[in-house]
Amino acid sequence: MIPFRKNFVFEYEKPQVVSPLIRRVVARNGGRFTGPGTGTLIIGHGIVAVVDPGPDRDDHFEALQAALAGERVSHVLVTHQHIDHSSWGRRLADAYGALLCGSVGVVTDEHGGAVREEAGDDDRFSPDVELRDNWSAHGENWTLSAVHTPGHTATHYCFAVEEENTLLCGDHIMAWSTSIVSPPHGHMGDYLTSLARTRDANFDRLIPTHGADIVDPDQFIEAYIAHRLGRERDILDLVRAGVSQTKDIVQVLYADIDRALHPAAMHSVWAHLIHLTEQGSVVASPAPGLDAHYSPAEQTSQEPWV
Repeated sequence: MIPFRKNFVFEYEKPQVVSPLIRRVVARNGGRFTGPGTGTLIIGHGIVAVVDPGPDRDDHFEALQAALAGERVSHVLVTHQHIDHSSWGRRLADAYGALLCGSVGVVTDEHGGAVREEAGDDDRFSPDVELRDNWSAHGENWTLSAVHTPGHTATHYCFAVEEENTLLCGDHIMAWSTSIVSPPHGHMGDYLTSLARTRDANFDRLIPTHGADIVDPDQFIEAYIAHRLGRERDILDLVRAGVSQTKDIVQVLYADIDRALHPAAMHSVWAHLIHLTEQGSVVASPAPGLDAHYSPAEQTSQEPWV
């Protein structure tokens, strides 16, 4: 079981001291896929960086301006181009003469419904600096290093605060929930590799963009990985039992959750099926798409799905 931390004490749009170098301002955009809301992070004092400037809400922009009073913003960094993270990036960067830093990925509309409304792709995102692994930004008494963590999206980046051995981890890992991995932009194999990389870096603390911090990273990430591998075994067992389509697997595995979450669950199941196909455990017909039929690899000599 993942040791979720759902108790998160905060006040909307009020700066909260997280550590000697980090403050957080939480936007009023809570929801099924954003948890309590986007927690924009301010790094440093005097000359600062802002991570995940948040959703397109005037009250959040005004709260950030109040929190940044008297300070100079040198960098605005975005973990990934979902609207709940990046929407205010350009406006904030231009207001303070800062560099907007992030990575542009493929824009899709695959979720629809609540996911699209709360956390869909930001098709306006256009950074000044395209991130790469190990890229770094520096300020007075702080250093942020970019860590490429594909999985949730192909161009997801976390940021390591070197002076505090802390990882600002966006949607890569969250304390209140698992993260959605949604093809074609998300990839389960990459995600498992990224989780292992994060675990092996031995950070003292993880600070997600949504919800509470994670103060026991090794244990938490191990549970995250175990959950994903266990889910993959469950999916393979269902395929072996003759449940051949993503939507039917979701009906079994997610029978007890709100049906409004089933579209998002379908994408995570689909990501697992793609990974199982890549590993040679299942075969897709005609191709590993959302509506494909899947069968165990050992049954490939049987009649194909029609």
